[in-house]
Amino acid sequence: MRHPPRMSVLLAGAAIVTVSCAFAITGTASGAPAAPLCTVKYAVVGQWTDGFQGAATITNNGAALNGWTLGFTFPSAQTVSQGWGAKWSQNGAAVTAVNESWNAALGTGASATTGFIASWAGANTAPSSFTLNGTACATDPGPAPTPTPTTPTPTPTDPVPGAPELGVTGNRLTDQNGATRRLRGVNRSGAEFMCVQGHGIFDGPVDDASVRAIADWKANTVRIPLNEECWLGLDNIKPEYRGANYIDAVKGLVGRVLANGMTPIVELHWTYGQYTGNSSGCADIHASCQKPMPDTQYSPAFWTSVANTFKNDRRVAFDLFNEPYPDRPTPTTAQAWSCWRDGGACPGIGYDVAGMQDLVDAVRATGARNLVLVPGIAYSNDLSQWLTHSPSDPTGALAAAWHVYNFNTCASEACWDSTLAPVAARVPLVAGEIGENTCGHAFIDRVMAWSDAHALSYLGWTWNTWDCSSGPALITSYDGTPTSFGIGLRDHLRALN
Repeated sequence: MRHPPRMSVLLAGAAIVTVSCAFAITGTASGAPAAPLCTVKYAVVGQWTDGFQGAATITNNGAALNGWTLGFTFPSAQTVSQGWGAKWSQNGAAVTAVNESWNAALGTGASATTGFIASWAGANTAPSSFTLNGTACATDPGPAPTPTPTTPTPTPTDPVPGAPELGVTGNRLTDQNGATRRLRGVNRSGAEFMCVQGHGIFDGPVDDASVRAIADWKANTVRIPLNEECWLGLDNIKPEYRGANYIDAVKGLVGRVLANGMTPIVELHWTYGQYTGNSSGCADIHASCQKPMPDTQYSPAFWTSVANTFKNDRRVAFDLFNEPYPDRPTPTTAQAWSCWRDGGACPGIGYDVAGMQDLVDAVRATGARNLVLVPGIAYSNDLSQWLTHSPSDPTGALAAAWHVYNFNTCASEACWDSTLAPVAARVPLVAGEIGENTCGHAFIDRVMAWSDAHALSYLGWTWNTWDCSSGPALITSYDGTPTSFGIGLRDHLRALN
């Protein structure tokens, strides 16, 4: 955040149709049926009021293919609006998915998974037949496998109690037992600005009572914005608010969050580097406002130090940078995403930029395997090319982060369906900040409803006693008394627990 009635949702169980594709084979015995050479599994992954997310997995049981086309017909007027893992098109009820260049090769025994977002009305009946490269698929899935009597029936995985050691499994956050976890909670602003302004380290109390008040809302996560100059102890910061004093204070808050059973997310909010271009927050070279991107001079050093501090406790998650906006100074979107990932001398930014890959590398070079959140561009509101440009991570523990307020460009269910759902289908997605400037909660009610329908994570901005005209404050007192805005988040979190 730059400092300044609930929808009815239906979560459908995964409806799965499995069919076998039979290609004609020369040389088979007269009258003998052709062996099934492929399998297609169709699933409704999630469903809400007027839309759903679907997936189709093709397994090739025959000769290797170099290029494939999946075809099927929707029986109930469903319409695809967005797809991934293939080039999707629709003509009337007929749907076609053609391979991408990177998954054109489908060897014997190999599988390709594609997904899509579609609308529906009245009924959402699954397709009953499919074609692969123009050949009809048989609807008979073959004989059911014989169960092995000695194999025990699997039981649901129980989540670990308290704050988990977070990892990534597919598009889910998981704990050390493999149970799915969702992060739902609040931001605790203050440590990003109080120190650089010379007023202290935190804005308001961060003692056990105030942290326990957050837990009383049934929050399970607290995001803690930080300032790189204060953490690194630069001499433009008052001695009492910098270096070891600052680090010890942050470690103390992290410890109290953990002691109350919640996940702490430490996040780089304000950074060094002079920027006076489009949407500049300040002309100061120091870390006294939101800059468009991290800097090479201090940001990698910040993450090296933070990662070394917390790498032995994987219950602590890292959020690389608050709200990148390289799209404002750079001439094109392509240049903005390149700057976002690779950094360097970015057009329109007057300092050397550390890209998201630089920061991931700084974290992983310490040996830290903690969960890392990577935000998008446009103040973290645009994730449209996140999958294409995402940094590489040798540990596979990356999640996408986005921010959404009622005044953002992408602030509607239609935009979330088209640009966020494809990301959420591939990697965990965490809304690090949700809020609105209305002093109410109608907008975040919609955000939470959509996020719940997609099993996503979200954190309200912010657990501070500010007037709503200066920012979306959740509370009027650090005992947890909510504002009119905060009532929406508090009641929703309590209803989920």
